Amino acid sequence: MTELHFVDPTFVNFRDHPFPDGSGHGYRWVDVKTFRFPRDSQDAALLAAVVAHEQFRDDYAGGGVDPGGTRHGPYWLRTASSDDYRPVTCTEAAQVLRQWADQHGSLPRSLENALEASLFTAVNSASRLYRLRDLGSTAFHDWGGVHIDFHEFVAIDDHRQILTLLVAADD
Repeated sequence: MTELHFVDPTFVNFRDHPFPDGSGHGYRWVDVKTFRFPRDSQDAALLAAVVAHEQFRDDYAGGGVDPGGTRHGPYWLRTASSDDYRPVTCTEAAQVLRQWADQHGSLPRSLENALEASLFTAVNSASRLYRLRDLGSTAFHDWGGVHIDFHEFVAIDDHRQILTLLVAADD
């Protein structure tokens, strides 16, 4: 099995960037997890490795990574597999993420900069991108409906040998 080496996380919380109207645009955030992978790794093996990695065991609702956990985002861990990722273009991924980020209006410059440095840099530098398909409400764990929006992408950058797990969500 292909081994991923976790490098670091980046968390961008919309509430940390003041909005002119004081709203903060709800409880939205971006979680970016970066991994190194061996040269010449195949995409199927990389996707399987990220799903098997302990960093994937994150409910993205404040609980953080639970190495023995049974949840991934809104879903039971057992319902998510590497086969649930679909290839997308950089343009498609950027469009989904931009529409999600801008859905309530323009963002403060500091938040734009933070999203560009973490989320959009990973998308734009990717050799290939995959999006986790909507697994449906039957895959929700016991409180899985807490996320209003949940967007997940895997960006594979062959040049830098970096895989980035990108989650943009709100609750």
